[in-house]
Amino acid sequence: MSGNSRNMCSPLVSIITPCWNVERFIGQTIESVLSQTFANWELLIVDDGSTDRTAAIVNDYATADPRIILIRQPQNRGSALSRQSAIDRAKGRYLAFLDGDDIWLPNKLERQLAFMRETGAALTYTAFRRIDEADTIVGRLVEPPPSLNYRQLLKNTAIPTLTALVDRDLVGNVAMTVWPRDDFCLWLSILRRGLVAYGLNEDLARYRVRRHSLSSNVLRSARGVWSIYRHIEKLSLARSAWYFAHFGTRAYLKRIRF
Repeated sequence: MSGNSRNMCSPLVSIITPCWNVERFIGQTIESVLSQTFANWELLIVDDGSTDRTAAIVNDYATADPRIILIRQPQNRGSALSRQSAIDRAKGRYLAFLDGDDIWLPNKLERQLAFMRETGAALTYTAFRRIDEADTIVGRLVEPPPSLNYRQLLKNTAIPTLTALVDRDLVGNVAMTVWPRDDFCLWLSILRRGLVAYGLNEDLARYRVRRHSLSSNVLRSARGVWSIYRHIEKLSLARSAWYFAHFGTRAYLKRIRF
């Protein structure tokens, strides 16, 4: 969608939020968006076949604020298709990503949009901290690399989804890949076009670590990265092994520092 085709009243930032059975956390996630110092946004929440009160809670917020849009999927289809459902309806120039159990700090959008304008970047990401299910901060501040190109990202999966902001006027079509680590697939597809992503070293988000989350399963996450190298990026066995060695080293260092 080109910038000229969007009318003047379209939201500048479209926030993409897939969720499934997060009744404990979704209200807090929405409140973190409502608290943003930048208010020109729409929040597209895709309920992916939840069996708890997630959809009902979102619906209450959507009734109170027209910027919040509930998209319901009758059965669980996974994060990639949920995100794509929201992206297909998004009206904003910028796409931001926030899962249904994560949180933004109040000036996240304002600071990152200013950074986008300063750098002219198509994709940016920020520092963040981890929290547990009781909202307690765990571990250190996770600081971002100053920049990442395609080959650097292959070695270092350092773009946390909840911190990413994409300029569609510079990136063009945004399409999710139905694959484990679909977010990593998306960042690679953007940088593969010759673009560079830039990191804003400011603490602007809270990533929730849950006991049964995909990212908490180290082995499963590593298998997902290897599978992307071989089947999505079509790298040779030798190149896959070389990038995976770098990825594994960085993952280990992150874990012992955590």
